[in-house]
Amino acid sequence: MDWIRVSIYTTTEGIEPVLGRLLQLGIDGTEIEDEADFKNFLENNRDCWDYVDDELVKEKEGETCVKVYIEADNPDMLNAIKTEMSELKNMDTEGIFGRLEVQLDSICEEDWANTWKKYFHVMEIGENLIVKPYWENTEPCEKTVFEINPGLTFGTGSHHTTRLCLEDIEKTVKENDVVLDLGCGSGILSIVSLMLGAKSAVAVDIDKNSFETAFDNLSRNKIDKSRYSVYIGNILSDDELQEKILSQKYDIVLANIVADVIIAALPIVKKALKSDGIFITSGIIEDRIVDVKAALDKNGFTILSEHQSADWAEFKCKLSE
Repeated sequence: MDWIRVSIYTTTEGIEPVLGRLLQLGIDGTEIEDEADFKNFLENNRDCWDYVDDELVKEKEGETCVKVYIEADNPDMLNAIKTEMSELKNMDTEGIFGRLEVQLDSICEEDWANTWKKYFHVMEIGENLIVKPYWENTEPCEKTVFEINPGLTFGTGSHHTTRLCLEDIEKTVKENDVVLDLGCGSGILSIVSLMLGAKSAVAVDIDKNSFETAFDNLSRNKIDKSRYSVYIGNILSDDELQEKILSQKYDIVLANIVADVIIAALPIVKKALKSDGIFITSGIIEDRIVDVKAALDKNGFTILSEHQSADWAEFKCKLSE
């Protein structure tokens, strides 16, 4: 079945009236692109990242748009939407709700379901690691092949920070290691650690989607669930969660997050590591390298190696003697 994407151009103030009109037609599934909301989200969630791609910002600049998807063989619904927007525009004598124009685009069902997949391909990382999206095939080989369903979480292996971590994980993980993955996302770092010989891994993330995605990827790679635990919550503020995580010591702690969270988590990492343990951390934008290095030193860590890719840095550390 083919679909029609209906884009309704409005303003931040027009979102609710537009949604109300669509709801009257029985349409409650919508996609909203709002520049004001996007900018507000950026300003109020700085602890989630240190960098936002300029292209993403440019993409979000401009008119607010409400999008819905309608079956292509339902012209009556398309006409009804146009009629509702025309009536709303006539009521809006001060032009507060924007131009309320409707744009239609045809979308083939196959294209809709698969277009996003073109951004993910088989990747060779380090010396003996391959990351393979589940929909692509690879020839049998001696390398470790991690099959991934990216889901709605961060961590596919394509980002500089993830690749840097994986390259050091490949060199570092030993048989029977116990691993802690802070900010696990898709689970790629901790699951690859298990595939490389780690005995068990504990993963933590604030995004509830990580739980399902990480276990899905664990299953795809035929790893026993008894070797893996995933917790959802903020380890910086949740004392109960912190107590669970620190109930054991770890040979390797992984943290592919952002500078401010890395810095704040260092006292926890210090408690979590065995005396001869290794801390691998990335997600550090170039402008914050000095800050993270200073915090590592203050918390008693020695940097064993440092790698950079594009604007991102990764450190491999141990506790100072």
